[in-house]
Amino acid sequence: MKTAVIPQIRVEPELRADLESVLREGETLTAFVESTMRNAIAFRRVQDEFHARAQAASDEYHRTGVSVPVEAVLEKLQAKLDAKRKQLKR
Repeated sequence: MKTAVIPQIRVEPELRADLESVLREGETLTAFVESTMRNAIAFRRVQDEFHARAQAASDEYHRTGVSVPVEAVLEKLQAKLDAKRKQLKR
């Protein structure tokens, strides 16, 4: 597979200096930019999936009028949090 080039962007010297100041030992500017892009893409996909689930839930509520009480949702979230805390204490 051939690689592609991402277009260059012009930035102010201060931004470039800030970027270079946070590079890890041995990390290149190119590696940082590529990693940042991959993270941003993953984050956007998570956001899109979240919004799709929220829209589907809203549509289902408007279609049926049935919803889950907030107390039940909070109890389930608290149980997940408690389980994770217990797991991390091991």
